Amino acid sequence: AVVKVSSKVSQSKAVYDALKKIEESWETQESSSASDDEFMTKQMQRAVELNIRSMTLGGVGLEGAEKERFNAIKMRLAELSTKFSNNVLDATKAFGYTVTDAEDVAGVPASNKAQWAAAHVAHLKSEDAEADVPEADAEKGPWRITLDGPSYIACMSHSPNRDVREKIYKAFITRASELTADGTQDNIPNIYEILKLKQEMAALLGYKNYAELSLARKMAPSVDSVRELSDLILEKALPAAEKELAEVTALAKKDGGDVYANMEKLAPWDVTFWSERLKETKFELKEEELRPYFALPNVLDGMFGLIKRIFNVEIKHADGEAEVWNDDVQFFNVYDNASGDHIASFYLDPYSRPENKRGGAWMDVCIGKSDACNRDVPVAYLTCNGSPPVGDKPSLMT
Repeated sequence: AVVKVSSKVSQSKAVYDALKKIEESWETQESSSASDDEFMTKQMQRAVELNIRSMTLGGVGLEGAEKERFNAIKMRLAELSTKFSNNVLDATKAFGYTVTDAEDVAGVPASNKAQWAAAHVAHLKSEDAEADVPEADAEKGPWRITLDGPSYIACMSHSPNRDVREKIYKAFITRASELTADGTQDNIPNIYEILKLKQEMAALLGYKNYAELSLARKMAPSVDSVRELSDLILEKALPAAEKELAEVTALAKKDGGDVYANMEKLAPWDVTFWSERLKETKFELKEEELRPYFALPNVLDGMFGLIKRIFNVEIKHADGEAEVWNDDVQFFNVYDNASGDHIASFYLDPYSRPENKRGGAWMDVCIGKSDACNRDVPVAYLTCNGSPPVGDKPSLMT
């Protein structure tokens, strides 16, 4: 329904023609008088320009069968995008590996072991809610490693058991692929169909390929310019990366024992682990030593204080003023210090939830500011995937 409404708005001839008339009137208009607000005029011109471009790329110029096909492609791409994300989410939460040997977590930071121990208890409770499950024990285990971002990164960075790292790495990179256990979450066919449909969509709009269509909304002038920039970065970055990898490999051969002594190059599941060891050796600093200084409440206070000094706005907790989708979600209001006006609000969803939340971090508009709809206070949501608090210990950011 959302896609259909969006398509209907973006393909409205009446709206498009009205925007074009406004644009043409500005092009033929004589220079504004000195009393005109030049800044506001430029903002309005930019808004009109972006809306015209969006409608053009939304298919407003298509007619008949081409328009019907374009809209069908948009609908199918929306379905495939949702299916793709759900497959990754389902594959992520379906996997877990339980470690019972304390030697396999030797040297793993206490916060990560606590996270894994809590994950094991949560897994047991999910299998049988009425079972008598023991309390999580970070030192004695068991420990359950999952493919959720914080858990996966901790394993790759700190697990001393190479076989465990290999298992977790391979499970992570084959999520939602043809190698998934029952094959129901295989995203390979979805990827090929998405590529095919995007190419067809680009052709309908007059572009050679989807890369050109994508760049129509971006600053880069052409596909070739993007390729040139990528090649330039590669030229500068690759030698440095190769030098760092050589350092990491040398350290693994020196300190890793017989397994690494005669190894020509490290396996993918070795690189992160030995990179972390190199950082500790070279800078005499462990990430875990920094974590206590970055408890989430302290990080927020520091960040909000910085924002206040730079932008002269104050951010205040407003929990309870808006409905939230999870108990961990916080709500904040933003106030202009000069006037005291409430100018914006946002949700903060800080922790990972592999059972129902995709990985990564992102933000977007929840409710936009609109004179037409009489909405003066925009609302955004900020979504992160930090490690959740364990017991009475707060979430620690790094």
